[in-house]
Amino acid sequence: MHPNPTRSRDDLRQLLARIDGRPYPVYKDIAGTYDFGAFTLAIDHVQGDPFAAPSRLRVIMAPARMQLPDWAATTALRRTATADWLLRRFHRATGMAAARRGSGKSGLITVDRPGQEILPRTACVVFPGRVEVRFFAGLPAAGRRILGRQAVEMLCVDIPRLVEGSLVLKAADQRDLERHIAVTEDQAALRAALAERRLVAFVGDGSILPRESGVSDRPLRGPRVIPFTAPDSLAVELDTPHRGKVRGLGIPQGVTLIVGGGYHGKSTLLRALARGVYDHIPGDGRELVVTDPTAVKIRAEDGRRIEQVDISPFIRNLPFDADTRRFSTEEASGSTSQAANIMEALELGARVLLIDEDTSATNFMIRDRRMQALVSKDREPITPFIDRVRALYRDRGVSSILVVGGAGDYLDVADTVIRMDAYRAQDATAEAREVAARFPTGRIAEDPGPFPPVPERVPLPSSLDPRRGNKVKIRAHGTDEITFGFEEIDLSAVEQLVDPSQTRAVGAMIRYMTGRYLDGRRTLREALEALYAELDEHGLDRVSPFPTPAGDLALPRLFEVGAAINRLRSLRVEVRGPAVGEDSRGHTS
Repeated sequence: MHPNPTRSRDDLRQLLARIDGRPYPVYKDIAGTYDFGAFTLAIDHVQGDPFAAPSRLRVIMAPARMQLPDWAATTALRRTATADWLLRRFHRATGMAAARRGSGKSGLITVDRPGQEILPRTACVVFPGRVEVRFFAGLPAAGRRILGRQAVEMLCVDIPRLVEGSLVLKAADQRDLERHIAVTEDQAALRAALAERRLVAFVGDGSILPRESGVSDRPLRGPRVIPFTAPDSLAVELDTPHRGKVRGLGIPQGVTLIVGGGYHGKSTLLRALARGVYDHIPGDGRELVVTDPTAVKIRAEDGRRIEQVDISPFIRNLPFDADTRRFSTEEASGSTSQAANIMEALELGARVLLIDEDTSATNFMIRDRRMQALVSKDREPITPFIDRVRALYRDRGVSSILVVGGAGDYLDVADTVIRMDAYRAQDATAEAREVAARFPTGRIAEDPGPFPPVPERVPLPSSLDPRRGNKVKIRAHGTDEITFGFEEIDLSAVEQLVDPSQTRAVGAMIRYMTGRYLDGRRTLREALEALYAELDEHGLDRVSPFPTPAGDLALPRLFEVGAAINRLRSLRVEVRGPAVGEDSRGHTS
């Protein structure tokens, strides 16, 4: 990737000594690759200022020099798990190796920090025949003058020590890596078994679902923590390649309610299911919680923009003749946003919807008998979710898992009812049916018929421009927002984005797709599926915004990339095929 031939570590020492005391931009002379014997150090990008974003470096090693066993890289899943394990070791080691050496970020060595999930990342990649760790370094300076001797200490002493301590394995390390891979493969096996058993999720016995705090995703510890146990009537056993048979709660396809008193664990269970689309590290507590990989968490999202989404299965006959078959708005209400969020998820292939009553629009979820009597159906444009949830499953094969604390009318439409009592799961299905029969609500079902196919939309590439003048402007802000050209994409309600590096990847992926797959001909789903097929073959480096690999990207799901595109306020689409209620000529039927 560098035009100059590989130089030696001594060459780097001499070069740094020669530029000692010179202006900071002269550091750019050290860009290139250096043979350190046990590994190659690539200095891909040199910062222009000690206060600028740090320099980008790579360590490249042969697996044999690392004592990395062959079995650690025999499948794509193992390569991802191995890369994750190595990155965690390297990250821990950087905390001990880095030291400030001058102004700004001088002397700091950092690497993309992994969370509780095991995600494909660009910070560490296991290739056939080599392993790369991509990291960042603040090159030492006093003011804006190069500190060459400190740079020698950092690059030629600290980094080799860091590599030796974290990337060269001992026998005990290999056993820990083997466990890391085994946990990952067991989760993949559990997730793959769901469809065969007609399940949408599984929660293994002994799982620890509560988290440490609202700002920490680590498991809660202490004597008051209650490990999860499945009630016998809903328990299933699934096979795994390493743990053998695993017992736990099997949540069947259909409509499932999670009920119980406040603070008894309902939302905690749903949040664990939402994260169950990802693999988790050993010790997380949720290593045996797996969910259908297409499950999407749905909520109301006041104020979001909607572009030509067919929300007519839920909302029709709005005042002022607003067209809900191709509904657009700059400021959605709670009900229209929740309807759009569902339809967009279905458009991208979601087979499971996860919904919490607490984050839903009440009028979208339920209209009770008293309100039906007070406001007649011909004056109410919303068909509430309670009247569409069964048609979603019957006609479209889409299951729903709902946390319900106050809307008892949902007992009439549920296939399965799980009651959480002090974080203990109970099968309340039979009791719920008895209660529903004993206390009829008198509610009139407002089901308007079969749940129709979802129209497909074709994004127009001219509406996906990240430029500000002559510069491309894409910047991620945590997991909540992306600056995209002149627009801010609000992702705060997209709850299954779990890592800031995923958000960075979303921005890079949209840029990469525009004009290539988002070409004005493919639907949004077709474009995303084409991109992911390319990434499966070539890796996430494909979307790097730099000429050399970026070390701070993590793979999001197709659904979260689609959610970001749908929330881009400049987005314009064409609808493919007739909308609901129209024939092929666009006439209303």
